[in-house]
Amino acid sequence: MDFFNNHKYLFGAALLLFLGLTLAVAILPAISNQNNNAPLPQAVALSDEAAKGKMIYIAEGCVACHTQQVRNVDMDKLWGSRPSISADYADIKRTDFWRNTATLMGTERTGPDLINIGNRQPSSDWHLLHLYNPRAVVSQSIMPAYPWLFVEKQNPGKEDIVIHVPDEFRKKSSGSLVASQEALHLVAYLQSLKQTPLPDGTPQPSFLYKAEKPDVKEMVGNPEEVALPDGQALYSSNCQACHQPNGEGLKGAFPALKESKIVLDENPELFVKIIMQGYDANPAFGVMPAVGINNQLLPEAVAAIMNHERTSWGNSARKVTAAEVKKIMELIGKEVPQ
Repeated sequence: MDFFNNHKYLFGAALLLFLGLTLAVAILPAISNQNNNAPLPQAVALSDEAAKGKMIYIAEGCVACHTQQVRNVDMDKLWGSRPSISADYADIKRTDFWRNTATLMGTERTGPDLINIGNRQPSSDWHLLHLYNPRAVVSQSIMPAYPWLFVEKQNPGKEDIVIHVPDEFRKKSSGSLVASQEALHLVAYLQSLKQTPLPDGTPQPSFLYKAEKPDVKEMVGNPEEVALPDGQALYSSNCQACHQPNGEGLKGAFPALKESKIVLDENPELFVKIIMQGYDANPAFGVMPAVGINNQLLPEAVAAIMNHERTSWGNSARKVTAAEVKKIMELIGKEVPQ
């Protein structure tokens, strides 16, 4: 029993136990993860601007309310096209020698998941306005505003990025609101958050508890037409953030779809072009991204969105067919997603 009476033995045994546990519980699993997980082949490294934005994202506490993980449950399909896998996080490195990075996967989803926000919402104008005052674009939002990321200038320069803020959210400011470099870096990081496609031939992780849905291509009525998906739901996930639930947009920021000549035009060609290619012809509003291409919308989905917009909020225009939209998509020279 001399072991228990000898402090050298006791402290030596405690040290060996500590080192053994550290090796077994922390070091070996970390080496295994490092050796067995790598970024996906098509993964894009963060740009310098996005890397700086990541640090602002962490410093401003965004990780407290937003996750970056798509769970393998059907309800998470809203946030990404597939469940997250370990390779999605393999390129996240330490901040520096002394500091580990924040837990970007998040632990609480008070706000929406952001792992694919760069695809879901690619508009920099929307992100900047949302940072300045989230209620300007989402009236029910509980996210805090970040006005300190913007400066007021009476005479902004050519290089300044001026944000279009509706009058009711300007807080009596008379000058132009200009995004700071910190705001631009943060937006660059948010725009970089895109789910990387899996390599060809790789089994796609499955979502659990799938709800039964009818085949949107089930033939109905006219054999040349197909049943369209829910246009209102597609509008909510692809368009509503900017153009608002009432279709009235935001004055000085995003145009109204209600009573819009483009939306109601008998010839839908320009309407389809705007959805697929984006729009930047009106300096009074922010740039519209190429929603159709970015979100890989099929002709059926585009037709459903258009029909919802053409028949809602008092609008009354003829409905378009998926075949009509597909023909226009082919004419404008853009590949139709399959």
